[in-house]
Amino acid sequence: MNLFQSTLQIGKNGLTPGFFEELKMHFKKRSSVKVVLLKSAGHDKEKTKEIAEKIMMELGKNYTYKIVGFTIFLKKWRKEKGL
Repeated sequence: MNLFQSTLQIGKNGLTPGFFEELKMHFKKRSSVKVVLLKSAGHDKEKTKEIAEKIMMELGKNYTYKIVGFTIFLKKWRKEKGL
């Protein structure tokens, strides 16, 4: 088990309040989380970017993301990232 990264999946239900609760719990123990979009969530590059932006709005400024294919890599920083 990797203590630095864990994995969550987004399916047909999309972004639910339960998903965000689970995501915040993962960030309490780890500095990065991998979010995988399943085919049932819709494999579309624009939808992946839209989901990543919604996650970032929920998490705040201490986080950044990187998209590779249909996977979103989220990283938690100690200090807020400047604009």
